[in-house]
Amino acid sequence: MSLYAVTYVYSPDTEALDRLRPEHRAFLADQDGLLLSGPTDDNGALIVWEGKSVAEIEETLDEDPFWTAGLITERVVVGWNPILGPWRETLDL
Repeated sequence: MSLYAVTYVYSPDTEALDRLRPEHRAFLADQDGLLLSGPTDDNGALIVWEGKSVAEIEETLDEDPFWTAGLITERVVVGWNPILGPWRETLDL
């Protein structure tokens, strides 16, 4: 399995985001490939994912309630190869 970094940019519709956030978080928490996820301070999120391919991760994230509701205005999935840092030792790469 490989690692991927996923970034989201959220819609400015904070009311809709707040309403769907529990469903969004439950969806992500239920995914086997999820390693880390959390909001960023620029109206987005960073997700670290383990999977087989960009296409596989995009297919899974197509079911995210935020995505299906049109509340993610931009989504980028890229391969990530961590080389340095204390967390590197804990990854099975």
